[in-house]
Amino acid sequence: MLPQPSVSVCIPVYNGERFLAETIRSVLDQTYRDFELVLLENASTDASFDIMRSFSDPRIRIERNPSTLSQPDNWNRAVELCRAPLIKLVCADDLLHPRCLEFQVGPMEADPGLAVVAARRHMIDEQSRVIVPRRGLAGLLGVRTSVEVARRVVRNGANPIGEPGNVLFRREHFFAAGGWREDRRFIMDLDLWMRLLQYGEFLGLPETLAAFRIGRGSVSAENEQEIYDEQRLLIEELGESAHFQVRGLDLQVGRLLAPAGRARRQALFAISKLSARRDDRKQSESMAAGASD
Repeated sequence: MLPQPSVSVCIPVYNGERFLAETIRSVLDQTYRDFELVLLENASTDASFDIMRSFSDPRIRIERNPSTLSQPDNWNRAVELCRAPLIKLVCADDLLHPRCLEFQVGPMEADPGLAVVAARRHMIDEQSRVIVPRRGLAGLLGVRTSVEVARRVVRNGANPIGEPGNVLFRREHFFAAGGWREDRRFIMDLDLWMRLLQYGEFLGLPETLAAFRIGRGSVSAENEQEIYDEQRLLIEELGESAHFQVRGLDLQVGRLLAPAGRARRQALFAISKLSARRDDRKQSESMAAGASD
């Protein structure tokens, strides 16, 4: 086994063959080199494991679950397998910018008071085309206290921080906070970020360092109502926390803007579906033209 790296990037995979190779390459292409890549295969029924084994980079560790775990359990095991003090979890269809680790690791190593470093991200479709650029971190750039972040999250009505791929956190804080929660499956990321911020401050970077894929069959696209319900529960939970000091006005604004956050998500899913249907139509026309030749 190689010496302990500075960063662990983990990719939990369940039937992710379509985009997995592209995701793995985006991690291996990082300008920052001192990392391990932990690939956790969750008893998939497709070619995910074969795709993992097709990469020969010595920084890769491949692990398999003997049976399929729930998403929260699988993500928790992925972090448990990591050896480095800094952690980034990347979903098997998302992408990292080549300088993602370079930009995020430096601040975390320089300031032990930081618990979370996040960057903006692109929203991409099934063909990796950007459908919404440079999304996230409105009002959250620079160093922010946990109180500032909580008030912004409550007022936003959605997830202004982003998904795991654009966030770096500390392994020790992850376990102290309790990891990914089963009862917050559809907002596991935002729920964890807020619990991590009980242990330090937040840094929002202005650079766009990741890409979050919105596909037709993604968990986000298929469970929009559950996302909305859990988001509202989190807003109320933050409002009751003595640590985060969320004000009554923040809660009122958040309750009013929650439907707007939902509408933004629905618009993203609609754009992605439209793009996918357009691609399907072009493929069908191309196949028909080929057959006629």
